[in-house]
Amino acid sequence: MFTAKILLLGSGELGKEFVISAKRYGCHVVACDSYPGAPAMQVADEAEVFSMLDAEALERAIEKHRPDFIVPEIEAIRTEVLQDFEDKGFTVVPSARAASLTMNRDRIRELAATELGLRTSKYRYAESLEEVRAGAEHTGLPCVIKPVMSSSGKGQSTVRTADQLEQAWSDAVANMRGDRKKVIVEEFIAFEYEITLLTIRSREGVSFCEPIGHRQERGDYQESWQPTPMTEKLLWEAKDMARKVVDNLGGDGIFGVEFFVPRHEVIFSELSPRPHDTGLVTLLSQNLSEFDLHARAILGLPIPQVRLHGPTASAVILADRESERFKIEGLPEALALGSADSDVEVRIFGKPTTRKHRRMGVALASGRTVEEAREQARQAAARVRIEYDS
Repeated sequence: MFTAKILLLGSGELGKEFVISAKRYGCHVVACDSYPGAPAMQVADEAEVFSMLDAEALERAIEKHRPDFIVPEIEAIRTEVLQDFEDKGFTVVPSARAASLTMNRDRIRELAATELGLRTSKYRYAESLEEVRAGAEHTGLPCVIKPVMSSSGKGQSTVRTADQLEQAWSDAVANMRGDRKKVIVEEFIAFEYEITLLTIRSREGVSFCEPIGHRQERGDYQESWQPTPMTEKLLWEAKDMARKVVDNLGGDGIFGVEFFVPRHEVIFSELSPRPHDTGLVTLLSQNLSEFDLHARAILGLPIPQVRLHGPTASAVILADRESERFKIEGLPEALALGSADSDVEVRIFGKPTTRKHRRMGVALASGRTVEEAREQARQAAARVRIEYDS
C-alpha cells in the first residue's frame, strides 16, 4: 500500500524529478498536464490530460482521485478551485493561498513590497499600451516588461528606448498564460549577480540550501551553479527576507526565492512555491536534491542538514526548431567528459515535441571551482545534439 496519493498539477521536467523522489518514499502519483506523454507522466502511476485552467476538469480530477496532497508544478491553475478543496479539508502544497498569490506577479510583489516591506525594484502594472508608457515614466529607462502570469521567461523584454515599448507590450500579451491581459513594468536593476535561495519550510521550521547563481537569456534560465559566494551580511539579508515571505505564505514544501544582488544590497525579485528550474543543479550538487527536499517536507519526513558536495553547475540543452520527429544524440560524448576531478551527468526530459528554445535536457558537472564546473557543464550540453528527421 502506498504512503500517500499525490495529484501533481503540471508534469514537466521539474514534476518528473519530483515524481521520482516521491515514488522512492512510496507515494502513488497521478500526473496531470494539458498534453499526453508529458515528462512526469512517464514515471507516474496514473495520468490525466486536461487544462489546469479548466475549472470543471480540475474539480473532476480531484474528486476522482481524492488525493492526500494536491501539488501544483505550474502557475497557470484555477486557484479558486484549489481554495475550495482546501476549505473542504484537502491539502494543497504549500497552500491554496500560496498558489494563488504566486500565480500572478502582481500579487506576490504586493505582498513582498507593501505588506512585508521588503526591498524590491520600482514597478507599475499596466493593462494597455498607454499604461505601459506611464509605467516606464515611473520606473525610468531601461526597464523590464513582463506578463504578470507566464512561465520560463516568456514574454519578457528589456526596454532601453521609448520606441521599444509597443513591441514589448505586444510580446508580453502574446506570451501571457491564463486570461489576464496585464503586465508589470519594472525598474531595471544593474545587479552584479542574481541568485535563487532554495528555502525549505517543514514542520521542523525553515532551512536553506546554499545560494544558486544563474544566468538567463530571454528571461529564461540557461546556466546555474552552486554555491554563489556572498558576504555573510548579504546572505543573512536574503535568508531573512525569504523566511518572512514563506512564513507568511504558510504550508510545507520548497520555495525558490529569487533575488537581485547589486553591490551592497539584496533585492527581492520573485518566488515560486515549488522546485525551481535553476535548482536542477541540486541533482548533482547536494546530498538531497530540491525534489527530495520538497517530497520530504510535504510528507512530514525529517529534513537533515543539506550538504553541498562541492562546486557544481548546470547548463540547459535547447531545441532550435519545432518538430515531432527528432532524436537525441551525443550522450556518450557528453558523459565521457567525466574525470577524476569532475563528475558529469545528463538528464533528458523526454518531451514529445520540440520548439525553438524549448528545454529538452540539462547537463550537470562538478569541478574544483565553480568556473571549472560551469565550463564542463557547457561543454557537456554542447555535445548533446537534437537530430531532426527531414
